[in-house]
Amino acid sequence: MNRTELIIATAIILFVAFGLGWFACWFVHRLNRVTQAEMDDLEKMARDLHEAEETRDAAITFLESREAELTNRLNQSQAELRAAMDGLRDARAEAEELRAYIERMNAG
Repeated sequence: MNRTELIIATAIILFVAFGLGWFACWFVHRLNRVTQAEMDDLEKMARDLHEAEETRDAAITFLESREAELTNRLNQSQAELRAAMDGLRDARAEAEELRAYIERMNAG
């Protein structure tokens, strides 16, 4: 094999390798190509996700405001309970004082 034949054989081998590489790249690209239907599905999922996030944010906001309202009402109820208990304690003490006074008046 002389020098010219070696160059031609090398060129043919390189051209075949280039052709196989180009064909493999085209084939892989053809297999992995995203269709319009898949893009539509992805856009629909993105819209649905966005709507779900907005709904979640609205629900969180509602729950936080409801929690604040209920906490406020609970604090008010506890304050009213304390006031009622203090009033009851004072009334019992006054009733005991009156009972003791009446017993002293009856006894003496």
